[in-house]
Amino acid sequence: MKRSRFTEEQIIGILKEQEAGAKTVDVCRKHGISDATFYKWKAKYGGMEISEAKRLKALEDENARLKKLLAEAMLDNAVLKEISSKKW
Repeated sequence: MKRSRFTEEQIIGILKEQEAGAKTVDVCRKHGISDATFYKWKAKYGGMEISEAKRLKALEDENARLKKLLAEAMLDNAVLKEISSKKW
């Protein structure tokens, strides 16, 4: 997955800059992002504070780790079922 060049704190700062009254086009040009990126960030981080964004990131990381563990456990389970079903 591509890593963003902006941290959550920076993204929230950019969104707050626009909320303070700056035009969206000017904010995007200043920070070198597209309008689509800005609106995607606004959908994800709009109305959040920095602490909430950090918590969201931690939860996403934990979710990814748990999904990986579950996939590995299911694979092990499938292998064991296949081995046990074979007739020796």
